[in-house]
Amino acid sequence: MNSETDFRFDGGATWLNLLATQGRSFGARPIERLRSPSELYSWLTLAGMEPSDQVSTGDLGKAISLREALRDLAMSAVEGHEPSAHSEDYVNSTIIAGQNADPGLGRLQSTEKTRISVSAALAAVSIQAIVSLRGPDRGYLTECGESDCRWVFLDPSKRRRWCPSPACASRGRVRAHRARIGTTEPTTEAAT
Repeated sequence: MNSETDFRFDGGATWLNLLATQGRSFGARPIERLRSPSELYSWLTLAGMEPSDQVSTGDLGKAISLREALRDLAMSAVEGHEPSAHSEDYVNSTIIAGQNADPGLGRLQSTEKTRISVSAALAAVSIQAIVSLRGPDRGYLTECGESDCRWVFLDPSKRRRWCPSPACASRGRVRAHRARIGTTEPTTEAAT
């Protein structure tokens, strides 16, 4: 990743990658990666769902609302509590809206890449999340150990402490090292 605002596609599933469109979600200064309709267009295209129409500000708002609803479902799964009814309803309504926009959504089609509506793309992400949360993938969902990140990602090994971001692992290791040596601040050595 070259920049904090680069898209992440290392979460193990498209719906989890959507969660990563906001970095450090639980920190004082979250990093928003979907700041404009054109960035949503780019993300969808990179995720293999190139929109057939121009992406609107309304579409951007729906994608961000879906992301937060999916974040609630993911956090609920890994932390063992019930998600909000609003989150479940939002994901379900996104699926219905996508099916209304593209009645063929979910049918097996040719392997030829086709463009789809934003509603259908968001519905596909939602369907993937539901399948993942209700299937065997649920057991592989892992939360990043960095308190400001807490990104949920797939970890079949179940051994990772941090998400795939090198920054989270580095911060975590530095914090652990400082705890072992009894300091919270970086040490500075005077030049001799």
